[in-house]
Amino acid sequence: QVQLVESGGGLVQAGDSLRLSCAASERTSSTRIGWFRQAPGKEREFVTAIRWANGFTYYADSVQARFAISRDTAKNTVTLQMNSLKPEDTAVYYCASGARYCSGYGCHVKELYDYWGQGTQVTVSS
Repeated sequence: QVQLVESGGGLVQAGDSLRLSCAASERTSSTRIGWFRQAPGKEREFVTAIRWANGFTYYADSVQARFAISRDTAKNTVTLQMNSLKPEDTAVYYCASGARYCSGYGCHVKELYDYWGQGTQVTVSS
């Protein structure tokens, strides 16, 4: 079982940047780490993901130009750099590990992620 711990959330103003981290207990049981977010009253939605092996990345269209995901395989950590934050980015952000095969937009599907962190709150004020 993979344990995931997120950190780095907080309260920022629109236009600011924030960096989230996801520490995984191990990475041999998964092929990728994804970030999802859930705003009050809304479905949990895909943000971005990265493959451990080759660093290949996936992004939701809404964050493609503003967010960047990276990995450190030596430390089993994944970082989400969020720039030009908007109030609509306000949500609880979760990292999740996935082992089952996916490709393209298939990697955006939350049902293909097996283990989840507890989440970290990101609030962007206008």
